[in-house]
Amino acid sequence: MCTAHAMDAVYEENRHICKYVHSTSRGHEAIQLAVAFHLKACDYVSPYYRDDCMLLGLGFSPYTLMLQLLAKKEDIFSGGREYYAHPSYRGEDKPDIIHQSSATGMQAIPATGIAEGLQYLKFISSPLYKTGPQGETPIVVCSLGDASVTEGEVSEAFQVAVLKRLPIIFLVQDNNWGISVTSEEARRMNAFEYAAGFVGLERISIDGSDFESSYAVMDQVVREVRKGKGPYLVRAVVPLLGHHTSGVRKEFYRSEEDLKNHAANDPIPKLEASLMQDGKLIEDLQNIDNQAAIKVREDFNNALNSADPEPENVSEHIFAATPVTDERGQRAPAAHKEKIMMVDAALYAIREILETHPEAVVYGQDVGRRLGGVFRETATLGKTFGDHRVYNTAIQEAHIIGSTVGMSAVGVRPIVEVQFADYIYPGLNQLATEVAKSCYLSNGKYPVSVVIRVPCGAYTGGGPYHSASIESLLLSIKGIKIAYPSNAADMKGLMKAAFYDPNPVIMLEHKGLYWSKVPGTEDAKTIEPSTDYILPLGKGRSALEAEKKNVDEGDSCCVITYGMGVYWALNAAKKFVGRVEVIDLRTLFPLDEDLVFETVKRHGKVLVLTEEQQNNSFAEALAGRISAQCFKWLDAPVKVLGAADLPAVPLNETLEKAMLPNAEKVSLAIRELMEF
Repeated sequence: MCTAHAMDAVYEENRHICKYVHSTSRGHEAIQLAVAFHLKACDYVSPYYRDDCMLLGLGFSPYTLMLQLLAKKEDIFSGGREYYAHPSYRGEDKPDIIHQSSATGMQAIPATGIAEGLQYLKFISSPLYKTGPQGETPIVVCSLGDASVTEGEVSEAFQVAVLKRLPIIFLVQDNNWGISVTSEEARRMNAFEYAAGFVGLERISIDGSDFESSYAVMDQVVREVRKGKGPYLVRAVVPLLGHHTSGVRKEFYRSEEDLKNHAANDPIPKLEASLMQDGKLIEDLQNIDNQAAIKVREDFNNALNSADPEPENVSEHIFAATPVTDERGQRAPAAHKEKIMMVDAALYAIREILETHPEAVVYGQDVGRRLGGVFRETATLGKTFGDHRVYNTAIQEAHIIGSTVGMSAVGVRPIVEVQFADYIYPGLNQLATEVAKSCYLSNGKYPVSVVIRVPCGAYTGGGPYHSASIESLLLSIKGIKIAYPSNAADMKGLMKAAFYDPNPVIMLEHKGLYWSKVPGTEDAKTIEPSTDYILPLGKGRSALEAEKKNVDEGDSCCVITYGMGVYWALNAAKKFVGRVEVIDLRTLFPLDEDLVFETVKRHGKVLVLTEEQQNNSFAEALAGRISAQCFKWLDAPVKVLGAADLPAVPLNETLEKAMLPNAEKVSLAIRELMEF
């Protein structure tokens, strides 16, 4: 406690040096240490941004924490990329800590995902399931501020925790403030009262400023959760003695009376008074305080003199290296005679993955044995592999996506589904805040290995909430990969590559191509590739080549497209025999720029075709890159064709047709381009 207090004081004295925004644990020290002292190296903890004293209790030195405070190169958590007290750690000596973000309450879902993963590994007796030195079963602690409990995603975490009786403790540190908003302004109940609505969530409310009673309570709670009596919520009432952050000062909004009331519950004088009653001499206590202050100043000076990160390393750890770099296996084995549909190619790929990898699981809305997906895309998997491996979730897109962070951290390999692209929006917070940033901000320690399946696209009256194309939205989130297959062979090969990639991969799957029911999409059916077939992400293909004579004479063009656009382009090209090359991108990120630019340079005329609304789309951005890279080879301005710029796809099929591109509209665009 004295160390944490001294750190707070040194940071305050050196505000001009400690220029990056930070918070400290002043007032929260007792409960944070009471928790930390009960955790084993087999456990997991998700601290929040005020938990620097918890980190001290886990065994991290002030110097280690200060390297992150000052954003230094040797910061073991993030290499200078993340705020103070935003740890990420893997090691044999302390609990593991997945990447922690600043978005309040968002850690609840990934932390619950850890507990889900541990429960699964234990159920299958996996060697990945590690226990403590005395055989202690691992648990998860998720630390939250009281104001964050009003977040909807926290309630999703609570729901899953009680549904599955997960080994997790939600520690809510209640200091009555959410920046400048008091609890009275923001909610009608505290976290302890709120938890009563989640049947099966054990709960207790304690004085978190009293170390000895907090320690005793946490001893009991941890023991019970290790015995399988979780989940548990501990509400610890604590004072807020410091500022909200170094930039949002307490004097901006707090009254003298409020500050005085909080100071009366300072954990340090409380513990000192208790120790004095036990005969501990005041000189000994003062010596502890003095030694802590000396150590903290020494560590601060050493951290201050540590090297800054090198700018040339700024792009490291966006992704972990993938083992899939080459196309392997047989794309069209001679032994396979009949063509399969795209939806079955995905099913077969996942079935083969589950057969080979016991750590692989599949979950999402309606994917379990009863239905097998609304498109039957997981049909039979639940019956074949059991409800513990292929299972339904609640309608919780945030949990479906965010839980994969924790699952992946313990070695489980999730394949999850968002039922329609239109419904991914509740999950974007977890996707952008947790999934996409984890590898980069943990300095490579926690890439999130997940396949996220997203059926998308419009056809035959799907309407405004079942027809969206969302690739531009997703491509604006850095740190994820995006595949978009247009045929069965690519679906199977890319699905395998996505699974073996240690990074988050979104599979955009056009539901209009699943069964090739749309006229002109029969070629989406292919021979089923071999079991070992794998197609690396970032490799496009030529779906149709132009005749060399026409290319040499400048009487040709190319269409750069993907998904349903491939079939619009192929059908339109029938009116320009031998004069059109069609490039199927197959993966939108990473993008096969070499293939795109080489093709454009060969033809000099290019149409970029998309199903998305055209303005401000990925297609328009790609057209700009083509113009910049291929300008001197162009014989005409780069042309873009996409859907009309409407807020949604209308339900009526006539209106839908009016909005979307089709082969006829592509033909007109090609003709205009060729006549330029």
